[in-house]
Amino acid sequence: MIGALATSAESATVTQWPLRIALVMLMVALIAVVLLGMRRGWKARAARQSDVPAPPADGLEQATLGPVPGVYVGSSSAGDWLDRIVVHDLGVRSRADLLAGPAGGLFERTGARDVFVARSALRGVRADRGIAGKAYERDGVLILTWELGGRLVDTGFRADVAAEQAETLTALQTLAADERTP
Repeated sequence: MIGALATSAESATVTQWPLRIALVMLMVALIAVVLLGMRRGWKARAARQSDVPAPPADGLEQATLGPVPGVYVGSSSAGDWLDRIVVHDLGVRSRADLLAGPAGGLFERTGARDVFVARSALRGVRADRGIAGKAYERDGVLILTWELGGRLVDTGFRADVAAEQAETLTALQTLAADERTP
């Protein structure tokens, strides 16, 4: 009885090693092709967007709001939340603190360049469902529409705390309305 248990615990030997190695190599090659294709698409998008100037990194003298911790979701062409802008790290999702003041809003990002949205460039602020290929619940993302080099850009931010997001939305809408009022 003990001998029967010992032999049943042994695993079967692999007899088709060349086939298994070939299948593993095929999967590795397939994954590499997909990753290279994704990289090529990102580079092609960056080449198409080479006319987009770099946003200012800072211009905020004093902050009257913030820092509001959250996630910088990304930037896209205004009105087309699937057309991500990838140049100058604008399409990179990252942790960020949002600060705002009389001069505009500043996204202090971790792992990517900071983005400053000047008050004079700000065209509108709203809450929406998603941006840059990311979808959330209704009014889950704070969207700043601003002008960058003659192009309208939507930039998304999601605060960690919903109450802070609502407060930030109101403050930035006031800032944008004050800019449009002569």
